[in-house]
Amino acid sequence: MAQQFAVTFDYLCPFARNGHEAVVNALREGADYDVRFVPFSLNQAHVEEGEPAVWERDPANWGSGVTALLYGIAARDAFPEEFLDFHIAAFALRHDQSRQLDEEALAEAATSVGLDVAALKEEVWSGRPLKTLAAEHTEAVERWAVFGVPTFIAGEEATFIRFMERGNVEDLRRAVDLLDWTRLNELKRTRIPR
Repeated sequence: MAQQFAVTFDYLCPFARNGHEAVVNALREGADYDVRFVPFSLNQAHVEEGEPAVWERDPANWGSGVTALLYGIAARDAFPEEFLDFHIAAFALRHDQSRQLDEEALAEAATSVGLDVAALKEEVWSGRPLKTLAAEHTEAVERWAVFGVPTFIAGEEATFIRFMERGNVEDLRRAVDLLDWTRLNELKRTRIPR
C-alpha cells in the first residue's frame, strides 16, 4: 500500500522548492507514495490581524505568490498530467531564474511543459483556484496548525521540514519515514555544516 502524505507549497520559498523537487524526483523514480500537494499562501501567513485575507483582496494587492499558487492549483486540478512538470518549472522561475512570478513568466513556464496556456489561464481566472486556495490554506492552519512550507502531513500529524539540498530523494525518504514518530517534536541544528 502506498504511503500517503500531503505537502504544502508556495513557490516563493526556497525550502519548499528543495522539498518539492525531492518529492517529484521520488515519484518519477517510482516511489510508492500517494502525495497530495496543498497550497499554502505565505502572503496570507503574513497578513496582519484584522486585515482582509489575500483571497478577499483585489488581485492587484495579492502579491505574486498568490497568482503563482492559482496557476499551480489550476494545473493540479485541471491538468494533472502536466502538474508535476509545471510545479517544478514554477519553482525554477523564482529560484533558478530569479524572475517575478507574474502572469507572463507563469505562462512561459506553462508553455515550456506543454500546457495549453489559454485553457490554463481560463481555469486560473474562473474563481475555482482562488476558492480552493482559501479552503485548503484555511484547513491547513485550522486542522494541522500549519505555519509554513513545506509542511508534510500524514493523517493528523503535520511536520515542518527544511531540506538543505535540492531534490534529494534519500533525504525525503528519511523524513517521510519519521512522519509518524510523534515523540520527536523538534530537531534543529545550531549550525549547518557547509
